[in-house]
Amino acid sequence: MQKRTAALSLTLAVSALLPAALPAQATAGSSGSYATKTPYAPQQNMRSYQHAPKGFVPVFTENVSRHGSRAASDSEDGDLILALWEKARSEGQLTRDGERFGGETKSLLAAMDAIGYGQLSGRGVREIQDTAARLEKRLPGLFERIVENSEQINVVNSGKDRAVDSGNLFAEALAENDPALAPLITPARTDADLLYFHKSAGGAEYRDYVENDERLATTLDTITNQTASHTAARDVLKKIFKPAFVERIAAGEFESIATEVEAAQAVYALYSIAPAMADEGDWNMKRYIAPRDARWFAYLSDAEDFYEKGPGFEDSDITYRMANVLLDDFFTKIDAKRNGTSDAGAELRFTHAEEIIPLAALMGLPGSTKAVSEAEPYTYADNPWRGESVASMATNIQWDLFRKGNRYLVRMLYNEKQTAFKKGCEPVAKGSYFYDVDELKQCLGRTAP
Repeated sequence: MQKRTAALSLTLAVSALLPAALPAQATAGSSGSYATKTPYAPQQNMRSYQHAPKGFVPVFTENVSRHGSRAASDSEDGDLILALWEKARSEGQLTRDGERFGGETKSLLAAMDAIGYGQLSGRGVREIQDTAARLEKRLPGLFERIVENSEQINVVNSGKDRAVDSGNLFAEALAENDPALAPLITPARTDADLLYFHKSAGGAEYRDYVENDERLATTLDTITNQTASHTAARDVLKKIFKPAFVERIAAGEFESIATEVEAAQAVYALYSIAPAMADEGDWNMKRYIAPRDARWFAYLSDAEDFYEKGPGFEDSDITYRMANVLLDDFFTKIDAKRNGTSDAGAELRFTHAEEIIPLAALMGLPGSTKAVSEAEPYTYADNPWRGESVASMATNIQWDLFRKGNRYLVRMLYNEKQTAFKKGCEPVAKGSYFYDVDELKQCLGRTAP
């Protein structure tokens, strides 16, 4: 009885909060509707960066980057919706737009199959190469120093192809822009414990939470299965199938599809991956999903990521605690540089959304500061967390280390935008984006006050 009461309370809370969320997003046009599949864009012009305090020069840089835009992980969504499409076609149950849908979907799937499911697309390649070029332009003095002192440029990846390829492309772009860097780039190494921690030994407790936590399952089921989801789903499907066929989907007639929401989510999955595949073809998946409905399904995708990888429930840190291994590594590399035990000028890491999202929550980066209670769930109306800004394709977090004598300062860039560290971390001056290393270690819990 208590479980049913809790579920009912959650349903009422979501219903009360969610309808107000969508109109606020309407002015964004088609933006804000691709969630973590959003292609990458730098968030600041490099000419507008704050200068380092007088006398400080860059001596080291390190980052962690999500891989670039890619094909879908597999063909499951396309196969699922195409099976329905074939059935509807055989019965004359397609709309005029629906008649186009099968061909466009098959073409998109063929393009993804050609480059390899889960592999970088042409757009993803350019995202990584362009980010590397801008890094060099931002810190010309650092790379001159690296060449002059024959310092190493280290590349580390998760071991997954798209992260391996992203790291190699990044390094190659650095060397192409300055051939003197080529011999200084060390062979890429794989560290799954560091850059695929959600699937490593350190993520065992986390995996149990995702697979078995009843509160998580109840919350996500309630959010996904509310009336607004079913309404949006029917709107999407009616662009492809005639109303009678949509009613049959909703009634559960087809074994491959549990609900009309599941069918519409498959359409949304194709819609959201299409921009990442823009170099491989001209996909007009927008015709099959209205902007309002696309934003709704982006919300459902964001809700899952928020609870499974992001700030999550306010009484638990299970979703981001394991990211400490990555934050620790940032400080370890800085300490080695300060102590003179490292000859590296750059440490470049390449990983996945499953690592970027919890790291952002752990660090309290913008948009990742607000967890929720069980009674007041995550909504767009009252929580700033958005997959498109927290972990778009090729999202990156970069720390630059500056030195003057024996003093070291750090500047952080988040998607190439100078970004303040979380509340409680004091910069060297009011309004500054530069922080003393020891101050950062204290405020981020790496040393005692």
